[in-house]
Amino acid sequence: MPRVGIIDYGMGNLRSVEKGLQKVGVEVTLCSEAEEFDSFDGLVLPGVGAFGDAMGHLRERGMDRALHHYIGSGRNLLGICLGLQMLFEYSEEHGRNEGLGVIPGKVRRLPGTVKVPHMGWNVLNVTRDVPLFEGVASGSRFYFVHSYYCEPSTDDWTIGTTPYGLEFTCAAGRENVWGLQFHPEKSSLLGLRILENFGRMVASG
Repeated sequence: MPRVGIIDYGMGNLRSVEKGLQKVGVEVTLCSEAEEFDSFDGLVLPGVGAFGDAMGHLRERGMDRALHHYIGSGRNLLGICLGLQMLFEYSEEHGRNEGLGVIPGKVRRLPGTVKVPHMGWNVLNVTRDVPLFEGVASGSRFYFVHSYYCEPSTDDWTIGTTPYGLEFTCAAGRENVWGLQFHPEKSSLLGLRILENFGRMVASG
């Protein structure tokens, strides 16, 4: 059975992600050392809180460099919520804060025309057929909690969008890098289906 590591950098809702993956039969371990990344077949980067603080925690632990190395190895990485946002070049939250720069683009605050944070169930409009969304119909609803949204520089990273003040990228992915703005671990059976799909992707290499 493939092993998936959940990156513990001091911020993130680790237990619910861990339980969600275990529920669908994925062998999962919390990982708090950058040196351990290479021992896993897949990694999950969760996150809640402020972008700048989270990136600071990653850098202090050397996890930013380890993540780049891991992605370069071709193994699958899934970012959830803030974990997706940190894959981008930078965020405008509390001034400009540099991200991991894996996905070209930036993270911006949701418009003032809607209630912020965006909290609750909303639709996922699937824009590209990918293994992560196998068995998930476009228009299915997932659970969101966030104040900032991702804006890729190019459309080829976008695999799903959702409407909230504007139509924004809520799911991104290419090759072995994937990210979700919503919380699959809090999104009932369809959320578990996405986690199961990720486990299957890890297993198939």
